[in-house]
Amino acid sequence: MSLFLTLKVALRALIRNKVRSILTMLGIIIGIAAVIAVVAVGQGATVMIQEQISSMGDNILMIFPGSASSGGLHFGAGTRSTLTPQDAEAIMNECLYVKAVSPMVRAGGQVIYQDKNWSTSVNGVSPSYLEVRNWELKEGAFFTDSEVKAASKVCVIGATVAKELFDTESPVEKTIRIRNMPFKIIGVLVKKGSAAFGQDQDDTIIAPWSSVSRFLQRGSFNSVNQLLVSATSIKTIELAKTDITSILRQRHKLSEGTDDDFSIIDTAEITKAITATATTMTMLLAIIASISLLVGGIGIMNIMLVSVTERTREIGLRMAVGARSKDILLQFLVEAMVLAGIGGVFGIIIGGSTAEIVARYNDWPVLVSAQSTVIAFLFSAAVGIFFGFFPAWRASRLNPIEALRYE
Repeated sequence: MSLFLTLKVALRALIRNKVRSILTMLGIIIGIAAVIAVVAVGQGATVMIQEQISSMGDNILMIFPGSASSGGLHFGAGTRSTLTPQDAEAIMNECLYVKAVSPMVRAGGQVIYQDKNWSTSVNGVSPSYLEVRNWELKEGAFFTDSEVKAASKVCVIGATVAKELFDTESPVEKTIRIRNMPFKIIGVLVKKGSAAFGQDQDDTIIAPWSSVSRFLQRGSFNSVNQLLVSATSIKTIELAKTDITSILRQRHKLSEGTDDDFSIIDTAEITKAITATATTMTMLLAIIASISLLVGGIGIMNIMLVSVTERTREIGLRMAVGARSKDILLQFLVEAMVLAGIGGVFGIIIGGSTAEIVARYNDWPVLVSAQSTVIAFLFSAAVGIFFGFFPAWRASRLNPIEALRYE
């Protein structure tokens, strides 16, 4: 019997028991939909994380001061003041694989404008900060090297601060008070959105590092909390790290065998770690979702066994008029595959729709790839073959005479 005729007979048998066929397909539909939705959301989350980390800047290296210790107890990175603005200048001048460097001094506090106030972070940086972070100005201008040297009370604000303090009014040339110190706004940054760890990158004020150190931190004028470095390309990050390590060890007069009094972290490492975690979680969730596919497959096998029992006389009659065992095997195998295949198609549609709904109402990107769709469909067909084979084999092994006499 031809494959087309076998398919026609299989469809006719399934249509004859519509409710049972739909209930049988339900397990496959739910399983495929769950796998598609989970993988789509997981892949979308990975893409979002990568985009958010890349929004931090191009090929960034973050250099932190070393760890303070007492009595053998280490207090963690950043607890010592070992980095200076001169370190930033040396890295820029001596490292071939660095295109921009900015020292950073961090502070925070209440910001006031007229009758409005807002609590935010204040970052003291150099004019090269925009290049390091790959950030642009929406309006106004950025401060200059001369304003850094003069510790001028000027600043540039992020989109969130601008919205909270000024709403639709232009902030440029306005004066705000940070910890009761007046700072003149000379520019507004383009909106960047959230970073990989959830913080709002636009909820910030950028000022000359010397001004933040002198007027807000009131600390050592010659130390900084962090150095931000932009490598020339992603391929030169490791070379840049090696050169920076050598330069800083030499400047800090660290002898051979002495631990570094600084630490270097690059965004590529962060991206790999977070992406690996997201991928692992997506795989685990997909595996859990796939369990319902196995349940659906068992449902197909049970229903096909019932179908074989109900149609025993039909099988015997077909064998009596010349049908071979392999024809019977193929017929029931095709029925199982059709059940799984139709269930897979509906599962893909429902899973993709669910992922789109999640994206629309939760502002979460999804990525329904053609590869995952094809794999899901092939997997559903494989479930049909695997769980449909035993009932089909059992039907093909029936004795025609006994099958005809079956009541």
